[in-house]
Amino acid sequence: MAGSTIPTVKLMMMMMLMIMAAAAGDVRVYRKDLPERRNLLANGLAHTPPMGWNSWNHFSCNINETVIRETADALVSTGLAKLGYKYVNIDDCWAEKTRDQQGNLVARKSTFPSGIKALADYVHNKGLKLGIYGDSGTMTCSMTMPGSLGHEEQDAQTFASWGIDYLKYDNCNNEGIKPTIRYPIMTRALMKTGRPIFLSLCEWGDMHPALWGSKVGNSWRTTGNINDTWDRMMYIADMNEYYADYARPGGWNDPDMLEVGNGGMTKDEYIVHFSIWAISKAPLLIGCDVKTITKETLGILGNKEVIAVNQDRLGVQAKKVRTEDDLEVWAGPLSKYRVVVLLVNRGLASARITAHWDDIGLPPNTAVVTRDLWLHIKWRQRPTGNMTAMVASHSCKMFVLKPVS
Repeated sequence: MAGSTIPTVKLMMMMMLMIMAAAAGDVRVYRKDLPERRNLLANGLAHTPPMGWNSWNHFSCNINETVIRETADALVSTGLAKLGYKYVNIDDCWAEKTRDQQGNLVARKSTFPSGIKALADYVHNKGLKLGIYGDSGTMTCSMTMPGSLGHEEQDAQTFASWGIDYLKYDNCNNEGIKPTIRYPIMTRALMKTGRPIFLSLCEWGDMHPALWGSKVGNSWRTTGNINDTWDRMMYIADMNEYYADYARPGGWNDPDMLEVGNGGMTKDEYIVHFSIWAISKAPLLIGCDVKTITKETLGILGNKEVIAVNQDRLGVQAKKVRTEDDLEVWAGPLSKYRVVVLLVNRGLASARITAHWDDIGLPPNTAVVTRDLWLHIKWRQRPTGNMTAMVASHSCKMFVLKPVS
């Protein structure tokens, strides 16, 4: 498979990032030059990307405490919790539209009558963690509940008192105040509570948070919202990949939540979706209804070998290393001297895709043991310097290669 190893559009983006980083002064482009990330945030979380569930993609504002409890039950009963899906995250629309007389956020009585503390206790008793949604502006994106602008310390204390473990912090109705000013205020407020709370910056890639998010949050959205279509999913994957060098243990690029199982894509397209998110070290936040999950969807989200790539302790985000038209090779290093390789066919017809050793980081003429992560088979490959596979339209092949002497 011939072709450029760095597409022109990607090269232009890299140059733009270098210029922006130089202007920022204290942010470097290359991974080896990144400063120590714990400037404001020192919560000791996110050694690997978070895994769990979020209510928004499937339920939008149609949530209540029964949905959250039953989802926690389903994560346990399906075995997903044992695989690492620990966070049960409530998105927008959980609170009353106004604060109480003391200025505190309060749960909406009609949908969360027991309150968030009781819900956190229920989730914790399942061995899981509870996440919640907030906004760094005056109102949340749904315009149904207050944002935290001007109330950061009060809201942080409220979240901590309820036993919250994860805060998704959005970017709506922000009065034109830059996120680089608004977001650190909440970071400091959470640190003051003394409770470790994962901070997810849902800033939509507005001001390139990969350049500064590592000092402020445990993850940062690099893109706008995903939707349940092939084209949008792949566009977001492309955008997120530009920032690969900024992800590492403690802070991760976030291309938005998973759509697997919501019905808008084929099985093969969902496998591509999950595979790219896994090698990209993205948060793996399920976005479908776990209570009614199908065997097919469970087979995708529950692939232990693909999850292991996402959770690999080396924590290096994979990149596109070769592309030609609609055929792509993604690769990245793993612990124990291994390499993960993903062959993606974005075209409309089956095609052969070749991964070359010099592209994926293996010495020439290296013999490898190859493991197919979706077929769950392995074989020993002689030192040929490349590997080729036939990949169907809108499909992928995912391998882990381990050099052998």
